Amino acid sequence: MKYFNSLFIVYFLLGSCFTYAQDEDLVREVNDTTLVSSKDPKSPKKDGEKFPITDYKIISYQRDTTNFDTTLTVYKQYKYNYLRKDNFELLRFNNIGQTYNRLGVSTEDNSMYPRLGAEGKHFNYMEVEDINYYRVPTPTTELMYKTVMEQGHILDAMITVNTSPQLNMSIAYKGMRSLGKYQHLLSSSGNFRFTTSYHTKDKKYFMRLHYAGQDILNQENGGLLVPEQFSSGDEEFIDRSRIDVKFEDAENFLLGKRYFLDHEYFIFKQQDSLKNYGLSVGHQLTYETKSYEFRQEAANAYFGESYQTSKLHDKSKLRTFNNLLSLNYQNKIIGKASFLANSYKYNYFFNSIVVGPESTITNQLRDNEIALGGRWEKTIGGFSLKGSLMQNIVGEMGGTQLNAQMGYQLTDAIRLDASLHASTRMPNFNFLLYQSDYKGFNWQNTDDFEKQKLSTISGKLTHQKWGSLEVSYTVRDGYAYFREHATYDTIQGVDTQQLATAEQFNGSINSIKVKFQNDIHFLRNLGLANTVMYQNVSQSENILNVPQFTTRQSLYYSNHLFQKALYLQTGIEAKYFTKYYMNSYSPVLGELLIQDREEFGGYPMLDFFINAKVQRTRIYLKAEHLNSLFGEKEYYSAPFNPYRDFIIRFGVVWNFFT
Repeated sequence: MKYFNSLFIVYFLLGSCFTYAQDEDLVREVNDTTLVSSKDPKSPKKDGEKFPITDYKIISYQRDTTNFDTTLTVYKQYKYNYLRKDNFELLRFNNIGQTYNRLGVSTEDNSMYPRLGAEGKHFNYMEVEDINYYRVPTPTTELMYKTVMEQGHILDAMITVNTSPQLNMSIAYKGMRSLGKYQHLLSSSGNFRFTTSYHTKDKKYFMRLHYAGQDILNQENGGLLVPEQFSSGDEEFIDRSRIDVKFEDAENFLLGKRYFLDHEYFIFKQQDSLKNYGLSVGHQLTYETKSYEFRQEAANAYFGESYQTSKLHDKSKLRTFNNLLSLNYQNKIIGKASFLANSYKYNYFFNSIVVGPESTITNQLRDNEIALGGRWEKTIGGFSLKGSLMQNIVGEMGGTQLNAQMGYQLTDAIRLDASLHASTRMPNFNFLLYQSDYKGFNWQNTDDFEKQKLSTISGKLTHQKWGSLEVSYTVRDGYAYFREHATYDTIQGVDTQQLATAEQFNGSINSIKVKFQNDIHFLRNLGLANTVMYQNVSQSENILNVPQFTTRQSLYYSNHLFQKALYLQTGIEAKYFTKYYMNSYSPVLGELLIQDREEFGGYPMLDFFINAKVQRTRIYLKAEHLNSLFGEKEYYSAPFNPYRDFIIRFGVVWNFFT
């Protein structure tokens, strides 16, 4: 197996280095030239006239504008998953909707204040920055469907309409249910979104708002009780539901509701060369409630001693109310500058107080925070410059947020980007205060923990043909983490107990991350998409653990068939990462825990895919983890949590423009 892994790495690295590209790819879909006929009597065009697809706008939280894209590319396939984003730096657990292990170090922390915690439950939780707004000339619908592991499906449906050129509304829901292959591993989630955006005819007032209601439920079984049942290859356990798990009576649940309003009024608006300045006031309001629960029918010695023997129920809650005020001024000389003032009110609480023999653990952290800052952006010659700074002046939880970006178009084909990020804040609330019916999961660290510091400098060089190279260097101080304390039976090869403590590293952790991506084509119809990532972490203890090398290659054939009625793309996708001290998972906390007793990884994941496009419908068929059908069963997503076996999955994405 080791020789196979070595040959696998060498083959794909050589393919990345020596494959050459043609001047122009004649079959790859690059630009979407879809035209949409108008059938709406309220449409600005007459019935039968056509809109280009570029008129159908998607507007991000940062106000970056893209359009609906009905093309089919290999990079669209990477985003065709439960998260609907490229998960190259994540390692999936066995069932859809479970948590993910991390293969890449994070280089930024965009949260000004502590979050609830239970980070293992937040991969599918849509934050303010994940909500999109729209502007469409005709009603537009997008439907995404995909099969799951067992008894269920993923369905993401969105419809948006402009009732007038000034007012847009959208409603969307992503639902998922998957029973899973192992006992007591059901996953279920729902993400509801409603958005509205509006501006007056004179464009002096702009408003956008959204509501998001989200729930994520996971049954938890603690992983394999007897790992040999999985690794032996015994035919009795090919049916994974026969494998023994640690328990079958626990689940955790994340619930969130958010109301968001962002509006701006222009006192003076820059309109033409006669008026080269603009002045506006803005306001952002965010009110959000979250709760995380762990429930178990009977106490289990795996998590240590407990206060009660049955009906265990841990529940933490967080309510936040954030108001951001801005005064914005712009002219041709200084660009656009804003003065910012932010008020943040939080209430993190439990419904009980833990009274112990030595200390008492309170049930609430509550206060108000105030921060001041500014942002600036301007284009000077060929340089685009952006910067922002926020500094907390009242309160103990917040700190500093500094971001600076620079971009320069060297040639028509080459672009250079650089950025600087620095942030400080207290660790998440579940590091500072936590209560549980399990005695070992109760702590109060408000006086012991200090603010985390993170600083990153990065650069990215992009070439239209040869791909992109991104390099980042990050320094972390006061890094907070959860450490696993497991009782491990070396004779039987099982762990008999899993406890966790919230800890903070007093030293510095330095990391460098290099990521290369390209999509090169040869022999007219063949393509090879490469993603290679190298990481090196300098630390005195094994705390921030990631693989040194992670690679993904897709060798594929694409062509138009049946007089261009169908566009076909088929090939093999391979992913590999080197061995490392893979994090374990705590169902009680909903968090990943560091462990340094055993390394995992070093196994390839081979998928075969067939994708097709018919008009505006994209069809996806994938045979996942082909190589699990032969060879040793050494693939894990976390200690005692196997990666996925071979499975064939199908799905489609439809776009309707009416």
